[in-house]
Amino acid sequence: MRVGQSEHDRVEDSGPDRRRPSSGRVSMAMVASRAGVSGQTVSRVVNGSPRVDPDTRARVEHAMAELGYRPHRAARALRTGRSQTIGLVVTTLATVGNSRMLQATAEAAAERGYAVTLVTAAQGVAEAFDRLAEQEVDGAIVLNEASALVSDAQRPAGLRLVVVDAPREDGFASVHSDHAGGAAVATARLLDLGYATVHHLAGPADSFAAVERERGWRETLTAANARPPSVVRGDWTAESGYAAGADLLSAPAVFCANDQMALGLLRALSESGRRVPEDVGVIGFDDVPEAANYRPPLTTIRQDFAALAHRAVSALVDAIEGAPGADEASVVPTVLVQRASAASH
Repeated sequence: MRVGQSEHDRVEDSGPDRRRPSSGRVSMAMVASRAGVSGQTVSRVVNGSPRVDPDTRARVEHAMAELGYRPHRAARALRTGRSQTIGLVVTTLATVGNSRMLQATAEAAAERGYAVTLVTAAQGVAEAFDRLAEQEVDGAIVLNEASALVSDAQRPAGLRLVVVDAPREDGFASVHSDHAGGAAVATARLLDLGYATVHHLAGPADSFAAVERERGWRETLTAANARPPSVVRGDWTAESGYAAGADLLSAPAVFCANDQMALGLLRALSESGRRVPEDVGVIGFDDVPEAANYRPPLTTIRQDFAALAHRAVSALVDAIEGAPGADEASVVPTVLVQRASAASH
């Protein structure tokens, strides 16, 4: 008995801690015993295998949390031949979409037991791929504008890829929002509200998302027997939206390819004395957190960035782990969020 320890204290600490081991590393066997499952089941949960039913997975994860179990990444890498790390390739984090995708991807990867390493494609996608190969990642997700560069880049042998916002090609899975469908809904909404026609503030011409949104806008106007006006193009930034205002002052309604350009346009229209939505209706795309606080609050098309990230990570991890169907395309639905910037006219 320690000096100053009472008999009561000695009795209380004479047995093992019922919640976690008193010393040493928590093993998979301990987790299996606590959860009432086999060690193989614990291993599947740790390695992110989809072959575990949700209730069992939850029970194992609860036991891991109770015991303070932390998977040993190096040991797992030796056992599986994988680094449990995936790369994320971007051209910039200045756009809201890319920054939100980074966060959502990191969270989705962690759920599958993978870490994320970020590389930029400032010097080209091929150079980014080379850096990822040096870091021995198991695969990579390529985001948005960088996706336009993938088909022409030399890819290291064996590097598994999922590309976000790119047309379907052999050799990798693609995941994207329903850009054309969302644009069609936005355009139809403005027409239904009574605006004579709808102009389009488009994104960069080499962006898959921008091209698809322009297509949805153009096809909807054509189907309504309305001649599509000339496109005004920006670069996704609020500054470019503000500059585009000079070309859109007489537009009855504008569908903007993203919310940041819509914000700049709203400022330009306000400074010119054009009222929104009385004189001109405006709809954006993305539903950034600030959209509800614009003046007026912005009607927009909401992208589900969490769903995009989860589908991209799932497709990549399935490809890494040899699951079937890993090279298929996946389209995530969008939804119209009605606010004050577009109203009955």
